Amino acid sequence: MLLNNFSKFILEAGTDEAGRGCLAGPVTAAAVILPHDFENMILNDSKQLSEKTRAKLRPIIENLSVSFAVTHLHSKEIDEINILNASMKGMQECVLKLNKTPEFIIVDGNRLLNAKLGLKSTFGKQFSKTEIEFLKSIPNQSIVKGDSKYLSIAAASVLAKTYRDDYMNLIHEEFPMYNWKKNKGYPTKEHREAIRKYGVTKYHRLTFRLLPDKDLFDL
Repeated sequence: MLLNNFSKFILEAGTDEAGRGCLAGPVTAAAVILPHDFENMILNDSKQLSEKTRAKLRPIIENLSVSFAVTHLHSKEIDEINILNASMKGMQECVLKLNKTPEFIIVDGNRLLNAKLGLKSTFGKQFSKTEIEFLKSIPNQSIVKGDSKYLSIAAASVLAKTYRDDYMNLIHEEFPMYNWKKNKGYPTKEHREAIRKYGVTKYHRLTFRLLPDKDLFDL
């Protein structure tokens, strides 16, 4: 069973992202503050749950959470600041969107939430000095495989995954030949074959290895 809390603070937020390894679409981040006594026997790392189970959990998380936030960082920003920085920036943006100020933040992975703040980019949100100082002021801890250890990170992983899947289903209607409704932009054989045949779209991450090197000249 996953743990409720790492820090013992009442308002502890868990953060996570989805879509980091995709060739197309956004990286989607979420932050969730759960009640201190929250219990759910099913909730786990979103990768360990079926699509049906994730869909059932999402309204439970949203309705019972103290606060939650979700944000997408799109391909142009990912290409500009790189996927690691985009993933972290997405989680930082989510913390800023929460309508309750967390007393502590736990982050899935091995990088602190405030390790790099205020990245300048052409695309996306620009942090103000006040927002940067606010993010610096909140103590946080990175936890490797935190989405399989703590409920709030697992909840964030479910929201990030389901909101990103919804987005990919939407843009699938614009470019159905890539079958993003099924592959969600991940580097499947089907997706790469579609890239080889049809080229790239505005949703593809151009700094990623979309095809083997010998095929790149065809894009």
